[in-house]
Parts: sequence; structure tokens; C-alpha cells
Amino acid sequence: MSYSAYQQTIGTPAVCAGVGVHSGERTKLVLKPAPENVGIRFVRTDVMGQGRSVAAIGTNVSDVTLCTTLTNDAGTSVSVVEHLLAACAGMGVDNMIVEIDGVEVPIMDGSSLVFCELIRSAGIKQQTIRRRRMRILSPVTVEDGPKWARLTPNDRDDLTLHARIDYDNPAIGVQQMAIRLTPGQFMDDIAFARTFGFARDVEQLKARGLARGGSLENAVVIDGDDVINPEGLRAEDEFVRHKLLDAIGDLMLAGAPIAGEYSANQPGHAINNKLVRKLLDTPQAWCWETAEDDTPLRATA
Repeated sequence: MSYSAYQQTIGTPAVCAGVGVHSGERTKLVLKPAPENVGIRFVRTDVMGQGRSVAAIGTNVSDVTLCTTLTNDAGTSVSVVEHLLAACAGMGVDNMIVEIDGVEVPIMDGSSLVFCELIRSAGIKQQTIRRRRMRILSPVTVEDGPKWARLTPNDRDDLTLHARIDYDNPAIGVQQMAIRLTPGQFMDDIAFARTFGFARDVEQLKARGLARGGSLENAVVIDGDDVINPEGLRAEDEFVRHKLLDAIGDLMLAGAPIAGEYSANQPGHAINNKLVRKLLDTPQAWCWETAEDDTPLRATA
């Protein structure tokens, strides 16, 4: 299954609600269709007046502490956006309004699966303007100690991803995985992978105002050398699959689908956002291109 050559939105509104993993507060989302070229926009319905709209673009990323937070020029924020954005990227949704009545996207089960099912139930509507993609022309690399992430050219019209993680814990160990981002592969291989953390960190995180809504219902928790969730893992390598899920969501903040190859060692939100920002700041490393015309359109500074 491949993505449409045309931009897409959802067919009808869809609603869900759940608890924020960090705030512990219940939040309602209403996903709504949006016109062409709008992209993904969050609208804070609990904020009055101007400045309620927060565009999902890399330059709006204001914090990457355990999640991705977006903040607009008016100071309005939305956090934990990555799992919903990954679902949009994985399902091929380019344009959507996300009404939210709080600061944090609900964690649901800790994966993108609920959001994918919500989008599928709403239906995907093809629009009239052709999809524009960012064709990688030369490597873009960022590093942070042992962590690194890179975008390189390939000869396909979609994104391939490869990630490697290495944890000094036998429950995780060394894991690596490569995928090609298509709607079928995302749903089958990535969407179900849950966020994860260590029991030893819980009290410290709560003291910092984080993880107040975290539980075994919305995260894989490791205590010592063991996964303590009663149901166990959804896949033996669920940890690296979730890292790829996060990367897909974070890369959507480039503002358009990427045609190229993403590779990373020990990836996380911080290194992914550094990569997106460097990509946007290096216009000679990529060009605009559409399925309508194989002649690339050079990016402008």
C-alpha cells in the first residue's frame, strides 16, 4: 500500500478522551477535517481570544523533556503530540484540526494505535491539491555524544527508517529495526508499540511534575531486569519499535513528508528535533517535489 499522490484529510470529525501521562488530567480531543495546505494544527479550546492555534512545525518545538511540546508565539502550548502526529504520518493524513481542551494530548494506551483507529473510523478523504514532499539531496547529520541521527538521500518517494538502541538492562538490551513508512507497515509493525520507562525513575519524575498519569495501562514499565506489565510485551522488540514511532511523529514536524532515509543511534525527541531544525536550516540539502512533476523544486531559504 502506498500513499496518495494528493493531500488527504479525515472524512468526518472524531472524538476521544483520556488522561495526560504527565499532568494526570483528563483531556478531550476532537479531530476535524481541514482544507489543503493547512497541515496539522492544534486548537486549544480552553484558551480565550487570539493565539489558540498551534501549528505542528519543528520551529514551534519548545521542550523535548520526555515528550515533544509545541508552543506558538502567543505562548500557547500543547505537549505529548508525537504519538498523534505519528498516526497522521503513518495513515497519510496531511491536514487536520485537533481541538483540545487542555495542555496535553491524552496518552491513551501509550502507542499510536487508538489514534490510528480513530482516523480509520473517521475515514480518509483525498483532496484536490497534490502532496508535496521534501526530497533529501545530501546528508544532514546531528550528534549529541553517543547519540546521532541522520537523513540521507535514497531513490524512493517515501521515508525509510532505521534505529538502534542499546540499554544496559537485559529487559531491553540491544535492539534495531528498519522499516519503510507505508500505511500498511505502520499499522502492522509500529502503531501498537507503547512508550516505556523504569520504575526506579517514577518518584523522581513525579517530583518534577511529570508522569502523574503514568500507569501500567499506558506504558511498559521495567523494574530491575523485568517487564512488570501483566500482559508482557506486544513484541519482543517493542522498545525499538516505539523509538521508530516517536521518530515518525517528530519527523512530521518538518512540515511535509520526507523522501529519504532516516538512521539513528539511541534516538529520542531531542536529537530528532535537532535533526528537523537542521534540515529546515539547510535548504541546499533538500528540495520540494510533487508526484505531478518529477522535476524537483529547489527549497528557498
